[in-house]
Amino acid sequence: MPNRPRRKARNSAVLLAIESSCDETSAAVIHDGTVRSNFVASQIALHTKYGGVVPELATREHVRNLLPVTRAALKEADCAAPQLSAVAATLGPGLPQALMIGTRAAQGLAFALDKPYYGIHHHEGHLYSPWIDGDPAFVDWEQFQPNISLIVSGGHTLLVKVNAPLDHEVLGGTLDDAAGECFDKVAKLIGLPYPGGPELDRLAEKGDPEAYRFPRPLMKDPNFEFSFSGLKTSVRYFLRDHPEVMEDNGKLKDVCASVRAAIVEVLVVKTMRAAKRLGLKCVTASGGVSCNLGLRRALADHCEKLGIALRIAQPSLCTDNAAMIGVLAELRHIRGLPTTPLDTEIRPGWQLDSLVA
Repeated sequence: MPNRPRRKARNSAVLLAIESSCDETSAAVIHDGTVRSNFVASQIALHTKYGGVVPELATREHVRNLLPVTRAALKEADCAAPQLSAVAATLGPGLPQALMIGTRAAQGLAFALDKPYYGIHHHEGHLYSPWIDGDPAFVDWEQFQPNISLIVSGGHTLLVKVNAPLDHEVLGGTLDDAAGECFDKVAKLIGLPYPGGPELDRLAEKGDPEAYRFPRPLMKDPNFEFSFSGLKTSVRYFLRDHPEVMEDNGKLKDVCASVRAAIVEVLVVKTMRAAKRLGLKCVTASGGVSCNLGLRRALADHCEKLGIALRIAQPSLCTDNAAMIGVLAELRHIRGLPTTPLDTEIRPGWQLDSLVA
């Protein structure tokens, strides 16, 4: 697709953002830093019978949902397409076929309207999502920088130092299974319905977290890397050697609580260690797993004890959504940062530490 000269960014903006990195189709309108609309079409019901996301089906649903969701977002924001100052979409990482739907739609709309286009990194969107709770977003956020940010989702677990707006460095990440992946796989071993992580969290609320002792991988290591495959394997062998647990609802809840305790302890200890080592007084958390009740409580407790400010993304902004993509794109737009060429290809394996502001 040919590129046209981009108009100079203005201080005021109305931006449409599209998110389609996995199994949720989302569109949002951002106006002067405020989220005017944020619609999400979930595919959970579709993928439940398969026990996980089927990329081909997810892609088909993105095609089906994209126009209705986008129209709903524009209508809710009382905005017509010609009024847009810019268009954005998630460029990566994510499922290739899914990313393609949202990216090509955004690129095509930007070309048709002769507006700037921004391809946004999905995890960078999560990185700044804890600050999207004001009107406009990012109210007073600079006073809490630098800070430590925990991004924890189904496919990734990252610790990031945010030095200043759009200036960050990755301290450590996932070596194998991410925290969310471990939650989901353990839930599947137990026989919980998809999506298993939230269901495991619900059962854990009724169990004893000290009933069983599962490993805490890399927790005592001084680095900021994460590994949860060993924990998942430990649970598999435990269930094999104690089949009676599967027949006892109470013991099953204890397993859920004990597994959650192990994962949460690793996440919190590493996050607090990073904050203390770097002398930072603010921690943020985002990504789908930051909805986990056990994690939210543990972060709150530890931060209170250490006198550290805590910002956790609103539950509606923890999972995949276009609002976080749009707010970040608008921030780039009003600062006059480079736009993304319209012929830029999707980046399914895009690493957060490769970003340049």
